[in-house]
Amino acid sequence: GQTVGRTFQATCDAALGDARCGVDLENPTYKGTGAVFDLLRDRAFTASGLGGFASGWFTFGTLDWTSGANAGRRTEVLGHDVTDGVAILTLLEAPARAIAEGDAFTIRAGCDKRMETCGGKFANTANFRGFPHIPGQDAVLRYATKDGGHEGSVL
Repeated sequence: GQTVGRTFQATCDAALGDARCGVDLENPTYKGTGAVFDLLRDRAFTASGLGGFASGWFTFGTLDWTSGANAGRRTEVLGHDVTDGVAILTLLEAPARAIAEGDAFTIRAGCDKRMETCGGKFANTANFRGFPHIPGQDAVLRYATKDGGHEGSVL
């Protein structure tokens, strides 16, 4: 059961914030605190306290409940939208216990594992652990041509 080597893929294989990634998720740039303002569904709600963060900042991030029935539990954030200054959070799964208005949380930024995000959002391209120029399925399934430009450049 021991992993040997790495997988060649376009996206990063490091976990955001781990030793290979190097991003400090305790930095206030990547961390926020808020509270549930209004429930929308069992796993979606509006939140107060996140007004300084752009839409999508916490998408694919983590949320740690600090009060309420789910205190001490962690969940993944599927979506983060900002509409008219109001943050709307959608969790990947509904928590074990019902969310209530006023439940407090700490939330950390998310990463979609693309090199553009690594550089643009986290200024961390040097630690990107993917292979962004690896050919995709479309390149593998193409027919060979005489003038195909096989000089080693990015496909």
